[in-house]
Amino acid sequence: MSTEPVTVVVRRTVKAGREQDYEAWLGRLLEGARGLPGYLGTTVTRPPPGGRDYVSVFRFDTVEHLEAFEASELRARALREVVDLVEADARWERLTGLEAWFSPPPGTMVPQPSRFRMALVMIVVVYGLVLSIGTLVAKLLGDAPQPLRLLVTITLEVFFMTYVLMPRLTRALARFIYPAPKGP
Repeated sequence: MSTEPVTVVVRRTVKAGREQDYEAWLGRLLEGARGLPGYLGTTVTRPPPGGRDYVSVFRFDTVEHLEAFEASELRARALREVVDLVEADARWERLTGLEAWFSPPPGTMVPQPSRFRMALVMIVVVYGLVLSIGTLVAKLLGDAPQPLRLLVTITLEVFFMTYVLMPRLTRALARFIYPAPKGP
């Protein structure tokens, strides 16, 4: 089982005059999704006045839980119900791990942690890495030039943050990092 959280960005163009029906449909879908295993929440960006493009950002704790949702009767029923409300098939984008942290899709308002919470998590992570990896590199390469030791330290820290720590911390701290969903 994967341990990385996954974010799916869904874009739909709603037929003119069907916005209220779409909102009701979306509300039913999100209410049903709340009981799914691994569901972390959804944020919906509504179109500006005169627009009809909705963007929904679904978050699950693992790819497997997302795939279970994708194969569920809830989703199959929702897809059957939405056909008459939208102009075309939805456009889906799946992001996992750090992709969702650092590069939200263009034009999408993905909920971001507060600057304070982001700074707090990063301070703890970087502090722990600097102490542990910095000490280890200093012992192993004690006589090496300081710029080389620094390069090795930074390389190892970035590797561990990107591939080991942040995907796990993003999952473990998702409820702390991301704001609670606000309605459909």
